[in-house]
Amino acid sequence: MAAPRPRRSASVRDPSDGRKRLDGAGSWDALEWTKIPVTRSISHVGLEFLLEAERVVEEGHGVVLVNTDEAGTLFVTNFRLLFLSDGTRNIVSLGTIPLATIERFNKMVVKVQSAPRQTDKSSSRRLLLIIGKDMRIIVFGFRPQTKQRRVIFDALSRCTKPARIWDLYAFTCGPSKFSNPNPKVRLLNEYFRLLGKGFHCASMRMIEDGSFTLSNDLLRISDTNSNYTTCQSYPFALIVPKNISDEEVIQASTFRARCRIPVVSWCHPGTGAVLARSSQPLVGLMMNMRSNADEKLVAALCTQLVNGKSSRRKLYIADARPRKNALANGAMGGGSESSSNYFQSEIVFFGIDNIHAMRESFARLRDYLDTHGAASSDGMSSFLRHGGWTWGGRNLSSMSASVSTLGDSGWLIHVQSVLAGSAWIAARVALESASVLVHCSDGWDRTSQLVSLANLMLDPYYRTFTGFQALVEKDWLAFGHPFSDRVGMPSISGTSFELTRQSSTGSFSSSPMRQSSGSLTPQASNSSHAQTNYSPIFLQWVDCVSQLLRMYPFAFEFSSTFLVDFLDCVLSCRFGNFLCNSEKERLQCGVYEACGCLWAYLADVRSSEGSSHAHYNLFYDPLKHNGRVLPPAAALAPTLWPQFHLRWACPSESQAGELEAESRHMAIKFSELQKAKEAAEKKAKEYSMAMETLNAELRNEKQVSSSAMNLAKRASKESAAIKRAIQSLGCRVNFTSSVNCSFDFESNPTETPQKYMHSPPRRNSDGTMGPEDKSDLSVSITVVSEDVVSSSPLGRVCETLCPLRNGGCRWPDAACAQLGSQFVGLKANFDAFDRLSIYDGYFQSE
Repeated sequence: MAAPRPRRSASVRDPSDGRKRLDGAGSWDALEWTKIPVTRSISHVGLEFLLEAERVVEEGHGVVLVNTDEAGTLFVTNFRLLFLSDGTRNIVSLGTIPLATIERFNKMVVKVQSAPRQTDKSSSRRLLLIIGKDMRIIVFGFRPQTKQRRVIFDALSRCTKPARIWDLYAFTCGPSKFSNPNPKVRLLNEYFRLLGKGFHCASMRMIEDGSFTLSNDLLRISDTNSNYTTCQSYPFALIVPKNISDEEVIQASTFRARCRIPVVSWCHPGTGAVLARSSQPLVGLMMNMRSNADEKLVAALCTQLVNGKSSRRKLYIADARPRKNALANGAMGGGSESSSNYFQSEIVFFGIDNIHAMRESFARLRDYLDTHGAASSDGMSSFLRHGGWTWGGRNLSSMSASVSTLGDSGWLIHVQSVLAGSAWIAARVALESASVLVHCSDGWDRTSQLVSLANLMLDPYYRTFTGFQALVEKDWLAFGHPFSDRVGMPSISGTSFELTRQSSTGSFSSSPMRQSSGSLTPQASNSSHAQTNYSPIFLQWVDCVSQLLRMYPFAFEFSSTFLVDFLDCVLSCRFGNFLCNSEKERLQCGVYEACGCLWAYLADVRSSEGSSHAHYNLFYDPLKHNGRVLPPAAALAPTLWPQFHLRWACPSESQAGELEAESRHMAIKFSELQKAKEAAEKKAKEYSMAMETLNAELRNEKQVSSSAMNLAKRASKESAAIKRAIQSLGCRVNFTSSVNCSFDFESNPTETPQKYMHSPPRRNSDGTMGPEDKSDLSVSITVVSEDVVSSSPLGRVCETLCPLRNGGCRWPDAACAQLGSQFVGLKANFDAFDRLSIYDGYFQSE
């Protein structure tokens, strides 16, 4: 689990306080133990801080974290050592460490000189020293005359060295929501990308039926190790030269240590130059053993196609060891190649030390930081040690001495050697188009460092989140870096391991109490030297990646914070990705099905804040470094990695710095403004669409209104025509706004007027009449008597001209309707008038 950033807010002392303490009883021991509250119920409060499937094994109350003089409760769970502050009820990150991250622990008694007036001239304090693989040294103090230290020590002894790998927390927790898809598929997809076959997509079915053996002009994927019979520490699929058969691959494996034959790790997409890896050849003490199959396989790595014809390119064989070490290995059957046996080859020795030298160097660096940090494991600032004159005071030679001590640790020199060797390899491939074969002794420590770092320099894909995962899974996990041995965890064999509980040999003392505080007596050392294979090889490689990130801040998608969290996850063994020593062992243990996935966890952490998360590099510009990065020798001057090396000893100085913090703050603000802008644009788009809808509706309303106006005008014309026509019949017409048409008439002046109701039909859009539609026009017609009609001139004309006068009027079908104007007033037959239908054609002249 990624450890949170250290917070020493509760008890960080100022210099004056520290000086006063030194004048008294010395260091943290002046604390009055009787005033420490012992809260037995605090364990219930701590339950909310437990992870999934995490359970409390033992707990100690009234414990003091000496580094910060903070009192609290110490829990031992099945996953970590957890320190909960009594004052804040929060987890103290400095005092909380995963069990797998503990390198060693020890019980100690410190005797401190008491004040002169006290009868007892000396008093002892019982301590528990915890040394972590992540650069921290923690000291816990326990109340005297209690068995709490023994209880915590015994619990740590049981939980930090489980007898079986299945007892680890990663198996207890299970995959949860961070499931781990089979990495074989991801490895094949990376192989397809390297061969230029990225359009193929690997699947478990492809692995089961063996159809993954694709090839290009020079290379092919071989399934000769599909059952791990050729090499148990290699992956199931290997990239080998196309002209080398599987039988020759098997023959060549007998000539290499642990059968780790030369195979391709990366190939240049343009020139075809390859970067290959292997273990040392078994040439023997006299350096005279040879293998035709091995020589043919190595020669095939140098093949190139020029105008369709095969030719040879130069081959460099990079031996990561010092030359004397390679010769010494000859006595055990190993050794190094002879350039006379490998055509057009050149042998180069890099002089990188072995895992034991790296382990001791790392221990010296950790002790140096604890001694000269702002607040070390004895709770004292380095500015105040030895009366305050050892650092930055009168004796300035002490300052230069401490700096030289940093150099004496050798860690930065080792980091520089790995960086320089990787840059040299990358330059040969990129600038000379030469092929390079890299190996050390077994081909899984220094070889993995050099090859993967050279890949990172050559291929920008590996400098992204996805590519970094593919690189680690390919060159570290698939090719069998023994993580269980190097991290110090049980392997598939099921044998338990021992944690050494005393300091590594070197010029430093790992005691938490310096000479000014009193004498220290180690207890219960129970030391064991069985853990000789532990070494921070992978940690050193991540340190090298951080150095490249510092030199090329625009070339990496991920940040230094991501590297720290990633490394913490690896060291904690919370997930199953880095358990066991090889791909074969992880399959046998069922790691992929039973444990969670580190990559899925980190991706889930990043998804909470998107690109503004601290794992993203603010300055990443893929266009600026879209190719190789080759640091010159003058730039390969490494420094301490502040975010990792200084985070416990110098927490203030370990931060990324004000500039990066301010840049990240500005990036978050910019992201918020960007989101606000997108929301505003979305809202504006919605408003625009609403306006367009309203405009469309308005246009439709205008069209309807225009149609209604036309219909109204037409109706007005019809009404006027009807009125004239009826008036021509001698009727009085009254139009009203009602549903029906009413006719009021009287046959003579003395009779009561009669009323007829008529509803004229409405016209359809095509000009036809709608029989059931009602008109809004009402017509009131009053007909005068026959005498009045007959006495009118028009009536007399009608009587004279109408041939049907005696049989009834047939207007408007009669010819009389055509006389004079369009209509001639006629004496109307009211039955005929009821059937009156007037068409638009009658009113064209109006």
